[in-house]
Amino acid sequence: MKKIFLCLVLAGCISGTKTPEAQATYSGDWEVLFDGESLNGWHRFNHKGIPPIWTAKDGVLTFDPALRPEGDYIHDLISDKEFTSFQLSIEWNIAEGGNSGVFWAVQEAEGLHKPYSTGPEIQVLDNERHPDAKANPKFHQAGALYDLVQPTQDVCKPAGSWNHFLITIDHNKNEGSVALNGVTIVEFPVHGSQWDEMIANSKFADPCDFRHFAKVRKGRIGLQDHGDKVSFRNIKIKEL
Repeated sequence: MKKIFLCLVLAGCISGTKTPEAQATYSGDWEVLFDGESLNGWHRFNHKGIPPIWTAKDGVLTFDPALRPEGDYIHDLISDKEFTSFQLSIEWNIAEGGNSGVFWAVQEAEGLHKPYSTGPEIQVLDNERHPDAKANPKFHQAGALYDLVQPTQDVCKPAGSWNHFLITIDHNKNEGSVALNGVTIVEFPVHGSQWDEMIANSKFADPCDFRHFAKVRKGRIGLQDHGDKVSFRNIKIKEL
């Protein structure tokens, strides 16, 4: 407990400014997932180490596609540690026209090529410019449970601004939710018949590409390489 508290204090000093929504979640037994100055606790999906396409500086974790090694793709970042039921607090800042996402329950194995092969995704998006936000129903808008549940409203701040997610995945209560900038915009079950029906009516029903999708409850947190610049900060998690 003492160690967690000290980490929170340190991370607060490193990360600097927080959105009001992120500041409001800093109470209780939270574990810092990003220390603000290094990539400790993370690795590249299905690889060891992290190429410099991801950088940590001044409390901000940034993916910059301009730094991508030539011909080297798939640089999704995932946590070293696995989680089952939790609350994840994370701030994100997407480039204009950009697309990214936050995953949970990500699995690694030979033959799995992307985190979304196994892990459900909460969408990170520039709602003003990216075409995915304009389609109806809005299953791909910022804060959506990607391709499964659409947000009840658009409370996303513009590209270049910091937005805050509080993502709750609780298998004990069979409840999941996403609060974007302090407003709960998505609620869903996380297992059972309703969950199975949602998947059956989505792209994830494809038995060839997604036969391993959402099959287990415990897995890693993931941050997506979708080819667009995106930054994250103040990443912390509370196990439930």
